[in-house]
Amino acid sequence: MTTAQDLLAHRLKKQGYSVTATRLTVFKALENNDPQSMDEIIKKVSISVNRASVYRVIDLFEKLGIVQRLQIGWKYKLELSNEFQEHHHHVICLQCGKITSFREPENLDYLLSKIAERESFVLKNHQLELQGICASCQIKT
Repeated sequence: MTTAQDLLAHRLKKQGYSVTATRLTVFKALENNDPQSMDEIIKKVSISVNRASVYRVIDLFEKLGIVQRLQIGWKYKLELSNEFQEHHHHVICLQCGKITSFREPENLDYLLSKIAERESFVLKNHQLELQGICASCQIKT
């Protein structure tokens, strides 16, 4: 069975990059986690990786499709792309910024492919984000 770290090594080598300790540390900070801000990632790896290096690694990972940004207003969070984790979608709280992942219903792929077909598109990928107010923020108002 191929692990996410094996896929990372393959992707980097295929693009002419090596697997460094810094790249692996940043990848591990993203692995099996909810979407995170740059500050959250930097705090997780600060013992062994400096801030500038984290920004460089994330920049490279974005260029290579290893991570993806989830835009939340003018802010963003980062997570591993679908190649490195199971495909999922997000519910985002517009007040506190909490992001919760959810799996799509079985028929969603079919519905999305029909929409794409109707619009003369060949569907390659999709992301779905629901925005609202989480239960905790609803109680506060």
